[in-house]
Formats: sequence, structure tokens, C-alpha cells
Amino acid sequence: MTDKKVAKYIAKSSAIASRLLGGEMMVMSAADSTFFTLNPVATAIWQAADGITPLSEIVADRVCAEFEVDSETAYRDVERFVEELSHYGILMVSDQPFGNANSPTEAA
Repeated sequence: MTDKKVAKYIAKSSAIASRLLGGEMMVMSAADSTFFTLNPVATAIWQAADGITPLSEIVADRVCAEFEVDSETAYRDVERFVEELSHYGILMVSDQPFGNANSPTEAA
């Protein structure tokens, strides 16, 4: 079976505020004040969401390398997480790298 995954790229929306507190990322949407507390896995994904790194690379280098999970399960779970946050406008998803991706500027 051949892998036919389309490359995906994720970037943080500019309409959010985020802060790392005690190892968990706190994210709030400026549009509707939706508030999220991200667990350590979700925080690793969030921090890697630079708009230019493919999602598959984020899964391999950040999720599978740092947490005990196989790549197939990790990719499926990460896709679900990314889809959920994109519905809230917190993350943007594209099949092309984002041209003006900014470096993360969260305060620790």
C-alpha cells in the first residue's frame, strides 16, 4: 500500500494570545474569547506550528520523538487536534507552506 498523504502545514492564527505556564500552553482566541489549555503533546505541536514545517515532520520530530506513541496513531491524533483548533480559528491549515510565517513569540 502506498502512502498518499497530502502534505499539510500549520500556522498559528494572528488573532490569538498564548502563554506557556507550568509546561502547558494557554491559548485564547481574540475573536470570541474561546480559551484552551493544551496538554504537553498539544503544546509541542503548537510550538512547532511555524507554517513552514510539514505536519508529518512535526509528528515525527516533536510528537513521536518526545512521547511514547507510534507514528500512525500520532499522525491520526494530531490531524484530529489540528482540525479541531482550525475550526475555532486558532490554527490555520494549508497544503502549501505559509509565506509569511512568523517565529513563535510566546513568553515562558
